[in-house]
Amino acid sequence: GSCLNLLRVDHASTTSQSMLSRVSRRSLGFISTRAMSTASLPDLKYDYSALQPTISAQIMELHHSKHHATYVNNYNATLEAYAAAEAKGDTAKMIALQGAIKFNGGGHVNHSIFWENLSPNGGGEPSGELGKAIEAKWGSFENFKKTFNAKTAAVQGSGWGWLGYNAESGSIDI
Repeated sequence: GSCLNLLRVDHASTTSQSMLSRVSRRSLGFISTRAMSTASLPDLKYDYSALQPTISAQIMELHHSKHHATYVNNYNATLEAYAAAEAKGDTAKMIALQGAIKFNGGGHVNHSIFWENLSPNGGGEPSGELGKAIEAKWGSFENFKKTFNAKTAAVQGSGWGWLGYNAESGSIDI
């Protein structure tokens, strides 16, 4: 409410800085660097060549050692910049950095899950409980793939999406 309006109008003034120090940053939606830690590139549980011919070793190495590493490096650098801004009480800079924290942190988390879900012994149409749940909800694995691709195509980061279990609804969801 009013604190946010005050911060937007004169965020650099001494008055707004002292008011902010009396207001919980958490209640205003600020991320505290005290609750965050740096990220590191996870080791893969398989060789880069293990998924050939479906995914080439060159693509796996590039995607892991360069692409995912870039998310990790950018996330860590942004955390450092955020901590510096937080130490200075630079609210405008903290707000400006939140998008980069979310994007790069999300890219790191998505890729970390992605590597865990890949397997040299995997692939194909799901069977068992997962296969039955997909068929019950979408009618077929083909329909699930079409729906999944349609829902995730516009997601920032080239269409990341996950099939997960929604405990509240008791069903799987995209």
